Amino acid sequence: MNRRHILRIAGGGFIAAATVTTLTGCDSSMPPEAIAAWQPPADSLDIRRWVLSHALLAPHAHNLQSWLVDLDTPDTIVLRMDMTRLLPETDPLSRQLVISQGTFIEVLDLAARQRGYRTEVTPFPEGEYSTPDTRPTARIRLVRDEQVQPDPLFAQVFHRHTHKGVYETRTPDAAALQAVRDSVKGLPVSLGLVTRGEDAAMARHAKIAMDAWRTELVTPRTLLESYHVLRIGPKEIAQHRDGISLNSPMVRALNALGLFDRTKASAPDSSEIKGQLERFNAAIASTPAYFWLSTERNDRITQLQTGRAYVRAQLAATAQGLSMHPLSQALQEYPEQAAHYQAAHQLMLGAQKGHTVQMWTRLGHAPAIGPAPRRGLAAHIRQA
Repeated sequence: MNRRHILRIAGGGFIAAATVTTLTGCDSSMPPEAIAAWQPPADSLDIRRWVLSHALLAPHAHNLQSWLVDLDTPDTIVLRMDMTRLLPETDPLSRQLVISQGTFIEVLDLAARQRGYRTEVTPFPEGEYSTPDTRPTARIRLVRDEQVQPDPLFAQVFHRHTHKGVYETRTPDAAALQAVRDSVKGLPVSLGLVTRGEDAAMARHAKIAMDAWRTELVTPRTLLESYHVLRIGPKEIAQHRDGISLNSPMVRALNALGLFDRTKASAPDSSEIKGQLERFNAAIASTPAYFWLSTERNDRITQLQTGRAYVRAQLAATAQGLSMHPLSQALQEYPEQAAHYQAAHQLMLGAQKGHTVQMWTRLGHAPAIGPAPRRGLAAHIRQA
């Protein structure tokens, strides 16, 4: 929606014009308190809190940060799903949320290794759930061990960010792609890659991604689920420190003028939807490579392991100067995505019947970006 259209909708009044002019001059950087968690914790901090301060920087679907821990037992961290932070419309089986629990565990393990501790991880110690409940996702015991070696990927924890915009045209080189492959060795995942030069496959990836994104935008209940976790402007971003942050002057202007109603799904032919499609399709068109992880099994433990593999791959990509952007829509298990889900699995798995594509991302070089908001350690510690 351009400035002329904004003023026309608002009746061309001086108040509307002044609002747009004022907000256009505003700073679009993140409020400092929203990204304070990205500062390294003091080494004097209790070891459990020290490793948790790193773990909460892990990637998470919709940036919901559904990690809840209790520290009731010495040397032990019990991780649970925060039941107030689910995605019932876009992630009805909570597969993505369990993967996000796995990313947390892996970054925690990297941090523990850095301080000379090994982690003894017991997944689902009170039983593996079908639908998430209050039972633990994992019990993690920290054990001092002089034989533990630090993992080089730890150095990338504070640099790992998810870039969703336009990528550079150059294709990642063979050494960088091999480093990404090597990062997931030993975990129960298969890794796939396709790059420019494989034109037919790249075109199919792009079409599925764009079609699936459009489906999510024009399905009212899934669009509203994203709208409910939008944080617009510095005040909302600082207040929530989670979700999807929008801080550009134009979006803030629309919101201030009452032209962006997050309680109602935008019409499929609205300027909001058209604009999102244009931006997403431009990003897809720039993509020089696609990356995916698939598994033979699809139980909860495998999903946890997938999360551990994914964050390792993203950290390895970061070390090589590469960015990743998950394309989750076509892998989501709600009815409107069924055709895209099938197309994605046929494309990436071929004849591997019964396997599951767990993660699918864009991969390439992109300009540096800042961190996403994080809620801070206190928000994740469960009170007795």
